[in-house]
Amino acid sequence: MSDKNFQFINVQRKTPRTVPVSIRVLGYGEISGDFAAPQAATQAERCIDCGNPYCEHACPVHNYIPNWLKLVQEDRLMEAATLMHETNPLPEICGRVCPQDRLCEGACTLEQTAFGAVTIGSIERWVTDEALRQGWRPDLSAVKETGKRVAIIGAGPAGLACADRLRRAGVAADVYDRQSDIGGLLTFGIPPFKLDKSVVRTRRELLEGMGVRFLLNRDVGRDIEFGQLLEEYDAVFVGTGAYTYVDAALPGRDLRGVHDALPFLIANTERLLRDEAPPPSFDLRGKHVVVLGGGDTGMDCNRTAVRLGAASVTCVYRRDEANMPGSAREVNYSREEGVTFLFQRQPLEILGGARGNVRGVRVVETALVDDGSGRLRPQNVPGSEYVIDADVVIQSFGFLPSPPEWLSSHGVALDRTGRVITGAEGALPHQTSHPQIFAGGDNVRGADLVVRAVYDGREAAASIVQLLKEVELPAFAHA
Repeated sequence: MSDKNFQFINVQRKTPRTVPVSIRVLGYGEISGDFAAPQAATQAERCIDCGNPYCEHACPVHNYIPNWLKLVQEDRLMEAATLMHETNPLPEICGRVCPQDRLCEGACTLEQTAFGAVTIGSIERWVTDEALRQGWRPDLSAVKETGKRVAIIGAGPAGLACADRLRRAGVAADVYDRQSDIGGLLTFGIPPFKLDKSVVRTRRELLEGMGVRFLLNRDVGRDIEFGQLLEEYDAVFVGTGAYTYVDAALPGRDLRGVHDALPFLIANTERLLRDEAPPPSFDLRGKHVVVLGGGDTGMDCNRTAVRLGAASVTCVYRRDEANMPGSAREVNYSREEGVTFLFQRQPLEILGGARGNVRGVRVVETALVDDGSGRLRPQNVPGSEYVIDADVVIQSFGFLPSPPEWLSSHGVALDRTGRVITGAEGALPHQTSHPQIFAGGDNVRGADLVVRAVYDGREAAASIVQLLKEVELPAFAHA
């Protein structure tokens, strides 16, 4: 057996260097650098090729991780990039925003030892970045055009993944989106320090080079009727995401200085794209900010508030750190940047002061109890209430789909929370109750990971291709 099979013993796990905290909090640039080629190869050589790739099973798109780690070791960069794209239409994005600690790296055999997991996410990012710099492009030379056309509503990760796979199958893909650029929350929700917007622009160039057509600033239902799309296209994929915030109905939520996470993040990203100063409502200089919620969106709010000049940022979560839904990496970055965490605290009320401004949050301590549901439930501890001083409160309790009216009016079944129901008995995967309409991503799952939206878009495209090959679509009645 080659000595390289034991590389994990001699070579420590290392991730690319990050920008020092004192510098990175001054701006919005990505904080993680890339490997140099020798470093990427050395880290890839730590893979022990365990024969039962738990990393691959834990990856929602089931990337061929050991296989492309081997290609990186052998300096076969372009082949590694091609192999990555076989399973993941957006690898450079997932390499940046996936919580690898909870997915592939968390399942790595070496993670169960003192040696630490292979740095899968950083290598994935390096491969795609470097291959694109060296001119890698998708090879569609063998694709035969089918003459079929599909409309995709929503240019977020699900829609982009669907478009990629349709073009590889020779199906024309037109992507409609109400925003001025592609990406959905990749562009407008995720802060630039996690995902530089040039990365999304590069992916747009690749997709347009594949023949994908983007029709932006087009709000389906207002600028174009949904029924018209059903008439003009052979099938429709709906990837409209989840933008309705979960309202905890806290008393005081209407006070001046209370913000909901998504509008807060989107407004900040949009003003950065326009190179504008923060509006007065988001000028946090010298203010004490409390973020309610422990998911990745909450971490984005924490770190954005730091960059907006907050005097302090406190993140309140009702369970303990081990039960946080957010990525451990993002929690660590928040801590490094000065965020204070208060675990096992349940917010009860947002308190107001003079002139209707926020002055604090009343919280109660919680104890975690096992009620048999599979996740510890927080239970309020009597007599433990107190007030956290705050000038600004950002609520980050999660998001729900906002199903447009035209879905139900065209016979698409929804559940009680507004999620699109797909894959019923006798239907193709991701096919809705209307056989011409498919859906995937957060509008089906509720707010979830980018990589799962990518998976849905990829698999929905496969179902659409199967449908268009097998049946002649009937004429549907349109409302």
